[in-house]
Amino acid sequence: MRLAVSLKQALPDWAKEASRPAIRAVGRSTSRLRPLPDYLIIGTKRGGTTSLYKYLLQHPNVVPMWPGVENAKKTHYLDLNVDRGEGWYRAHFPTVVQRRRVERRTGAPAVTGEAAPYYVFHPLVLDRVLETLPAVKVVVLLRNPVDRIWSHHRERVNAGTESLPFREALDAEAGRLAGEAERIRSEPGYRSERHDYCSYLARGRYLEHLGPWLDALHPDRLHVVRSEDLYQAPGPCLAAVHAFLGLPELPPTTKHRFNHLPSSSMPAAERERLADYYEPHVAALEARLGRSFGWDLRGGGLLESATTRPAAVRPAGR
Repeated sequence: MRLAVSLKQALPDWAKEASRPAIRAVGRSTSRLRPLPDYLIIGTKRGGTTSLYKYLLQHPNVVPMWPGVENAKKTHYLDLNVDRGEGWYRAHFPTVVQRRRVERRTGAPAVTGEAAPYYVFHPLVLDRVLETLPAVKVVVLLRNPVDRIWSHHRERVNAGTESLPFREALDAEAGRLAGEAERIRSEPGYRSERHDYCSYLARGRYLEHLGPWLDALHPDRLHVVRSEDLYQAPGPCLAAVHAFLGLPELPPTTKHRFNHLPSSSMPAAERERLADYYEPHVAALEARLGRSFGWDLRGGGLLESATTRPAAVRPAGR
């Protein structure tokens, strides 16, 4: 893994792009030898999916996507690239031979997967998971929704896809998203950048999007992680995820918050307004999962009394 990352960093961008078609051709020609992923990290956006994926790769039984030199964490197959076919999807994962090599070296099963925070929000992904990956295990991270939305907007501004200030972007959301989910359902090949990029408020209404997953998957196949636990104490959080994936427990070798944006303060008036907005949604989520997330919607992060709660809890029932 480290060698692959070093090679990636050493290659110029033009060389990476020039080699990609050849790499994918090799992957597709051997797709029958490449099992589908064992796990998916489906979200939430700005909730630590990159950090969790990188932490998992530190485990000797977690095999990265293929080829390792690309250092990729997602394929976007189940949301945006399903028309490319299952062979294309398989081409992104290690071969049976690679997995068996890991198993012989460690004496434990090898697993592989991807992390794509759009999966939990895209209206067609769950049905595709049920059809294509009937045994896959799913991990979802959930973050204080007021903190999440602030980070989401800042990320889009930094990426150059958002020109509106925070409040104006939120006020424009309903108009921007009007009809987009319906069009995605009726035109499976349609990609909506507005649905992906501008869904600030909607992405924090967690139960609205997670509910169908809870209905469709057995509790043994869905694991809910509080993002703040991963940020503050990744060891216990990872131990729970390792157990969920059937891996021997192993503490992280490094503690690092990947893909992190420098902190900035949300205006108090905005936080109050968003706390009022999200309170009923959080209450509904907690009732469905049978747990308290301890989010301090008005002050940010967690309530002090909640900092010692378990890192992750399985959903309560189907």
